[in-house]
Amino acid sequence: MKKLFVMAMMCIASGAAFAGDSPELKAILKAKTYDEAASLVKAANLPNAEEKAKAYNKLVDLAMSKVTKETGTIAENQLAEQMKTGKVEQYDTLGLADAICNAINDAIECNKYDQEPNAKGKVAPKFAEKNAQRIWSVRTHLVNIGQDVSRSGNDAAVLKYWGAFLDSSADPLFASQEHESQKAYFGQVAFFAGRYAAQAKDMTRANKYLDMAMEDPEQKTEALNLKLYLGRSELKTKQDSLQYIETLKDLYVKNPENAVVLDGLYIMYGEMKDRKAQDALLDNHLAKYPNDFTALADKGMLLAIDDNDPKAGAEWLRKAIAVNDKNAVVQYYLGTCLIVQAGNTEDTNARKALFQEAVKALDAAKEIDPDKAQVRWGYNRYQAYYGLYGADDPKTKAAEAEAK
Repeated sequence: MKKLFVMAMMCIASGAAFAGDSPELKAILKAKTYDEAASLVKAANLPNAEEKAKAYNKLVDLAMSKVTKETGTIAENQLAEQMKTGKVEQYDTLGLADAICNAINDAIECNKYDQEPNAKGKVAPKFAEKNAQRIWSVRTHLVNIGQDVSRSGNDAAVLKYWGAFLDSSADPLFASQEHESQKAYFGQVAFFAGRYAAQAKDMTRANKYLDMAMEDPEQKTEALNLKLYLGRSELKTKQDSLQYIETLKDLYVKNPENAVVLDGLYIMYGEMKDRKAQDALLDNHLAKYPNDFTALADKGMLLAIDDNDPKAGAEWLRKAIAVNDKNAVVQYYLGTCLIVQAGNTEDTNARKALFQEAVKALDAAKEIDPDKAQVRWGYNRYQAYYGLYGADDPKTKAAEAEAK
């Protein structure tokens, strides 16, 4: 009797272990088209991770069926062109790209459930390797099709295709695939995808793709500049500004010698009226990089303008110009500091020397920026000439004319 009871229990356990697919999953697996299967998956209430993995794998199969059809036509067309047979057939370009995007998204979702422990408590993925390999081999079509679509102005499609290409590269499902060959163009795709995401006001994706672009040395500067510009353009509240400062601090740690990051953080501290943070930033930076032009210039202008200390400001601006004498703004502020110093100096020889140095600096500003696009140097230059040569000197008259 005991033996029969044990056998009965084994039969019950066996039946539970090998229970068939649920009716909803069976319907999904019988679907003939991607849209039909996707609709069924969306409406289904599948009982466990195993069935969900099977359902999403079915979607991958159907999406890849479309991919295989269209890539087959492409291959036949290439052969026809090589053989000069002229039998080139049209293929569904957008349909191909959409199918690859669907396959990527569904494979990632499939893998999420495929990685969950089975009934025995073990993780034994059934679909990951196959899906990763077959999708990875066709992803590059998204780059080319996205570029083609960009010419027609379909920005949403460009972002969709390039975004799927980039997102899949970073997903764990594809970690074991060969990434080296895409490095030649990956950063450029990421940079432009970041621009398209920004245009779509999707700042989360914009920053994500720009971070990817910054991993490419050739794209790093442009990507970083755009990231900083976008960050500033989104500032609406004090909390936004504080969060942006944290972003800049993180970028500064990673890019300590980047002038744009340093200057951006310095400016944000100024806008938040945090003079202590400005001083600490510049002093710590100059302790490590004593010949950094941006830090020297910022230090000089901070002292000259905020502290109204033209003498101290001029000392730091001279140091900046010794590093780079091709900046019109710094030359202008040095000249201005020297004019103020000269006006406060009673010693005739010292005053003359200051005006001479001011003329030199403001002449340099004029030479660098003759159209006054960066700084309006005209009036201060006239003041320097007036102080050095007097009102009636032809050089002063010429400077006065240029000040108008």
